Amino acid sequence: MSFESLGLAEPLLRAVAEYGYTTPTPIQAQAIPVVLGGGDLLGGAQTGTGKTAGFTLPMLHRLMTTPAVCDARGRIPIRALVLTPTRELAAQVEESVRTYGKYSKLTSMVMFGGVGMQPQIDKLKRGVDILVATPGRLLDHHQQRTLDLSQVEIFVLDEADRMLDMGFIHDIKKVLAVLPQKKQSLLFSATFSDEIKALADRLLNAPALIEVARRNQTNDSIAQKVHPVGRERKKDLLIHLIKTHDWDQVLVFTRMKHGANRLVEHLLDAGISAMAIHGNKSQTARTKALAEFKTGDLTVLVATDIAARGIDIDQLPHVVNYELPNVPEDYVHRIGRTGRAGAQGEAVSLVCVDENGFLRDIERLIKREIPKETVPGFEPQPGEKPEPIVLGRMVIGEGASRGGHRPAAGGSRGSHGGGGGGGGGGGGRSDSRQAPSRPGTAGRAQGAPRGDGRRPSPAPSRGAPKR
Repeated sequence: MSFESLGLAEPLLRAVAEYGYTTPTPIQAQAIPVVLGGGDLLGGAQTGTGKTAGFTLPMLHRLMTTPAVCDARGRIPIRALVLTPTRELAAQVEESVRTYGKYSKLTSMVMFGGVGMQPQIDKLKRGVDILVATPGRLLDHHQQRTLDLSQVEIFVLDEADRMLDMGFIHDIKKVLAVLPQKKQSLLFSATFSDEIKALADRLLNAPALIEVARRNQTNDSIAQKVHPVGRERKKDLLIHLIKTHDWDQVLVFTRMKHGANRLVEHLLDAGISAMAIHGNKSQTARTKALAEFKTGDLTVLVATDIAARGIDIDQLPHVVNYELPNVPEDYVHRIGRTGRAGAQGEAVSLVCVDENGFLRDIERLIKREIPKETVPGFEPQPGEKPEPIVLGRMVIGEGASRGGHRPAAGGSRGSHGGGGGGGGGGGGRSDSRQAPSRPGTAGRAQGAPRGDGRRPSPAPSRGAPKR
């Protein structure tokens, strides 16, 4: 199957060809005809499946083939709205809109917080066809009456599962309340929880259901490996691996913002170019880090899970879990950033004794054992016992569940091997998530605060967003 066979307009096909794509991915092959036909869509797809082009290309086609009705002042109304959970994803979706729409006359803009509103207001006044936005800043503009959503013809809710994880459900409902009843709606999510299904029921009208690359499946083109390591040797092992194997582009995951910052300091001290990306970084710093990482000017990008959402880099060769996530599904999402488009990728996890429970949960989820390889000189110390992992005021890990020593106040172990100091006592929101406790699941503290600093409601329903 080719893009030509899907019925896309010639200007779009020209842009796609220039970008180097010839064959649509499964989500594109299924989604593009549905969207071209004007129907609603419920898409089950995670980052790396090509879903952005799956809705961007047919959205552009539909807007190109239907002239805009300008207002009394001759301005183009907002005809398509794409809502995303993070700034980075919003920027990348809008970049895709411009890339694929370069030979169309359609205009677009991206809108998110952390930057001034006035330039956004000025651009809105000139008129845009397609708006890509995060919920908070979009609602700020709506409340100030600086934008009009009454003419939206196509609405896309991207990464709806992460929207709920981040507590955006009420903002989403506010946005839906100001959009026209009659519109084409597309919802994409990596998972279909009861809350996602309820949201889909509210938003979509007789949608087509497309589901590819389920979240608990890992790509066979990704070589997975675990390096058991002493708790205090993680940072040194990471430096050893980068230098020994001459890695030149490595995405490294930590649990906490503080851990990301301190790991970057260790890498810089070792002569390795590195930057961190997380919620405390300014938008300018985040954009700079992503741009330099994409071009290869930056060797290591250290990220937390939520900040990394939407990072889409072709041919990314290496992903390293400096710390395993306490939510096993996040492991699949992390390593899915390598091994894309048929390319080979490598996912390496540095696992100390505190994280063995997390590793068992991950292997249970993906239904396979990940090969273990000890690097001489960095192996765990004989008799090393698990200690609790402290994320803010939350205590997780084998050391917590098995009665291990709890660090004193101010000495919490938020990141292993000197990479962290993660959290102690509510120093702002982190980007780590805490799943509801389940029997037999290691490291889940019942009723404990989430890693992002928000306490769950008493007895939350399974999968419910926590405010």
